[in-house]
Amino acid sequence: MMKKTITGFSKFSKREKIDWIISTFFEDAEVAKKTISQYWNDDKTLQDLHDDFIENTISNFYLPYGVAPNFVINNREYVIPMVVEESSVVAAASLVAKFWSTRGGFKATVISTTKIGQVHFMFDGEFADLKAHFNDSKSRLITATDSITKNMRKRGGGILDIELRDKSSELENYYQLHVTFETMDSMGANFINSCLEAIAKEFNKENSASSVQVQIVMSILSNYVPDCIVRAEVSCPVNRLYKENAELFAQKFKQAVDIANVEPHRAVTHNKGIMNGIDAVVVATGNDFRAIESGAHAYAAQSGAYKSLSQCEIKDGIFTFWIEIPLALGTVGGLTAIHPLAKLSLEMLQKPSASELMEIVAVAGLAQNFAALRALTTTGIQHGHMKMHLSNIIKQLDTSEEEKTYLLNYFEKKEVSHSAVVAAYEKMKERG
Repeated sequence: MMKKTITGFSKFSKREKIDWIISTFFEDAEVAKKTISQYWNDDKTLQDLHDDFIENTISNFYLPYGVAPNFVINNREYVIPMVVEESSVVAAASLVAKFWSTRGGFKATVISTTKIGQVHFMFDGEFADLKAHFNDSKSRLITATDSITKNMRKRGGGILDIELRDKSSELENYYQLHVTFETMDSMGANFINSCLEAIAKEFNKENSASSVQVQIVMSILSNYVPDCIVRAEVSCPVNRLYKENAELFAQKFKQAVDIANVEPHRAVTHNKGIMNGIDAVVVATGNDFRAIESGAHAYAAQSGAYKSLSQCEIKDGIFTFWIEIPLALGTVGGLTAIHPLAKLSLEMLQKPSASELMEIVAVAGLAQNFAALRALTTTGIQHGHMKMHLSNIIKQLDTSEEEKTYLLNYFEKKEVSHSAVVAAYEKMKERG
């Protein structure tokens, strides 16, 4: 049996890596090699660019890039790019965008843009001594970052404040320097981490000649940014929601949101639907969807219980549906500057600032949530979802174009399920 561990793999050429992978794990080498190579870009310059994004690259993994038109946000029209593999997400966003475009559109406001980084350290001594030393050295800690923050300060950003926080009641001898930042149109991860390392180095250097001795554990930004918040909402008279049963729809819709605020099992799925829209735009614009996900879910649990990220109110005959969510996004730096489709996405969005992108992304999440709740409280989520999934089921059956057209027409007014499609396909084949 061939060993599946290897030394020096990172030093192999791309071809050598592929050859080892294929010979070690695949029975049909030709099929594996074809699958890997067919996703390479014919443009060598572009392929080299993709190869440099991460390590040990052997191919590209493509996701569909779609667009959702007809969004009106703060009285401005948008077509929103979305990268997602799940059927019905783009269609649902598009339908909701059209729905609200005739009811005043979406309103969005950035509440704050403060980002956070922390120097985590241990200290075995009197807190009063540590606090006195911090107060004495705080200005020098900021000065230590001058060369790093110079350009950011010119753009209006930089370090906002440094706080000493006592966390020893939660973990023995644990303290932190809690640093807040404004990074303007940059997401700022590298900037923040560089500042934190300079602060930690200076703090440790100051202490080496002092009676206050600390042990630096690590310096790192936080993806939990509860002060980098955006609000998006839609609102209209209840009687404008639908021609019939508008009040019943509004009531059930609000009840669905209320349930997500008291039942964590529902809240997780509820918020997953929100992230369907948010992640799709975050990926399309070259931002970090994993950081956004973790921060959003932490925010949903800030009360101590996991709750809905969206809220609904019916008051004086007015239906209002909104979301407040932390979104640390950038429109400069990182992949936004080098990925061709990320740059295209930002141009499609009319070259937004980071704050404007926060508004757009929050709206996409709210639209997706509205679509899901509307389906759940009316026809049921599977009705529309399975209709959208029909094409995927048909593809699995390896149909001809004629057979595909027949099945699409056959299920136009019928309930879709995997077994029903397979049964219809088999009957069609029997009839020849």
